[in-house]
Amino acid sequence: MNSPTSRAEPEKATVPPSSGKIIFVGASTGGTEAVKTFLLGIPADCVPILVVQHMPESFTGSFAARLDSLCKPKVVEAQGGEPLRNGMVYVAPGHSHLAIKRGGAGYVTELVKTPPVNRHRPSVDVLFDSAADVVGKNAIGVILTGMGKDGAAGLLRMRKAGARTFGQSEKSCVVYGMPREAALIGAVEEVADLDDLARRVLMLLGRAPA
Repeated sequence: MNSPTSRAEPEKATVPPSSGKIIFVGASTGGTEAVKTFLLGIPADCVPILVVQHMPESFTGSFAARLDSLCKPKVVEAQGGEPLRNGMVYVAPGHSHLAIKRGGAGYVTELVKTPPVNRHRPSVDVLFDSAADVVGKNAIGVILTGMGKDGAAGLLRMRKAGARTFGQSEKSCVVYGMPREAALIGAVEEVADLDDLARRVLMLLGRAPA
């Protein structure tokens, strides 16, 4: 992880734990650039964001560090047990599923080394399922480019729990697999091009003009 002193800009600040809205993002093939594009549109004082990107264990730490060097929020590879804070993005490590649970006065990250789901660990469905179970209507789900169907069923559970859900458009996907499967089962409330997704989510949070 880059140290604050290695950057020209001031150290990224985080604010106290959040108990309000939380954004959950899932991606696979083509997702490294898609996640970057989405996060580049997010302000430094954003609500907490949890990300699952299908990626080998040896790459997730450097992926988080690269995002941290480019994006306004602070981006870290999740370690498990971290209280969720505004201004923070938590990326799933390649060795574990990432989930969310209640802890103390708010929410904390949870790492689970159970078997792969949809042939993936980390799995988007595991993250989205925990969002549906724990956060409910205060969750926002975003499913990005990727092969297969991981995340589709979880996003539907999120929507049924009252969450707002977004899917990346076919024309802006590298592989229109995961968003397509989610759309087919009614899990996606809104479809948007990749370069407009952050704005649409921020509008929902009252952070951007229509």
